[in-house]
Amino acid sequence: MADAIDAIIEQWRRERPEVAIEPMSVLGRVVRLARVLEREYKKFFAEHGLEQWEFDVLTTLRRSGEPYELMASALLKATMVTSGAITNRIDRMESKGLVERVRALDDRRSVLIRLTPHGREVVDQLLSLDLAYAAHMLEPLEPIQREQLAAMLRTLLESFGDTSLT
Repeated sequence: MADAIDAIIEQWRRERPEVAIEPMSVLGRVVRLARVLEREYKKFFAEHGLEQWEFDVLTTLRRSGEPYELMASALLKATMVTSGAITNRIDRMESKGLVERVRALDDRRSVLIRLTPHGREVVDQLLSLDLAYAAHMLEPLEPIQREQLAAMLRTLLESFGDTSLT
């Protein structure tokens, strides 16, 4: 069975046979898959009243351990958005009662973003559903294929220096 990338590659081979198209067979699929997954996750989270970025913030805070709070700067690095964007996002999440801003005790100029009890309840309930949804999306792959794909993707991410959350 052929996918959309096969069709694109065939078109390029016809139009530009002298060009090495092989990288497109991998990277074209990675980019296309990222778009498909983004669309699927957007739909999934919308069904649960959240945006994907909200879930990302909630899970980042939740996995940080008690008291489920991070400096705004650490949250900024973990979510890979601009400071203006993270401020806007925290404002929106605060209005939903998912997070709260708290002044750091040791430095009153610093702001911590803390998961509220409601935010913790939301993330704990949705995490199981999210993981089940992810497992469902990976069903076409055998367990060994999932492990191999994860290892190959890790190698590529490492080659670009993407080795930490900060």
